[in-house]
Amino acid sequence: MATVILFNKPYGVLCQFTSSLGRSCLKDFIPVQGVYPAGRLDTDSEGLLVLTGDGALQARITEPRRKLAKTYWAQVEGLPPPEALHALCRGLDLGDFVSRPCKARRMDEPEGVWPRDPPIRARLHIATAWIELELEEGKNRQVRRMTAKIGYPTLRLIRAAIGPWALEGLVPGQWRRAAVPQKGF
Repeated sequence: MATVILFNKPYGVLCQFTSSLGRSCLKDFIPVQGVYPAGRLDTDSEGLLVLTGDGALQARITEPRRKLAKTYWAQVEGLPPPEALHALCRGLDLGDFVSRPCKARRMDEPEGVWPRDPPIRARLHIATAWIELELEEGKNRQVRRMTAKIGYPTLRLIRAAIGPWALEGLVPGQWRRAAVPQKGF
């Protein structure tokens, strides 16, 4: 059976096992040999990263044609109205590609979300809101580009789930082994 590791990647950690610049990377947290990230998270994004040593499983997780849902929680600057969320759902022309239709909804601050280190910038007279987005693709900085396009820049981004795997129960920097679902994956 394939080894699967679920990791809650903290802000500022590189999604690789080596760092030539002395920056924090996966080897600082995960002592398991022979596993590699199935997909990436930007250094300034947080949350769920799935790692495995099974190349076929990595391909199933990352292959865009499989349409494996990825759920993100984005804290955005401002309070997006329903029409802005509808624009996210329809898909947006981001210049180099048009995002696929997705699910997007306003949400309360996620329960159990940890304080970010360093904290996000706060502006006294500008409210923030949380949006949950479920995408079936994952291009470079896509969520940040999408929220900026509708006029509500992302201040904080947390990936909460990838397909059948969820972040729940993991604090930043913590990992656990997980099973590969036998059906529907």
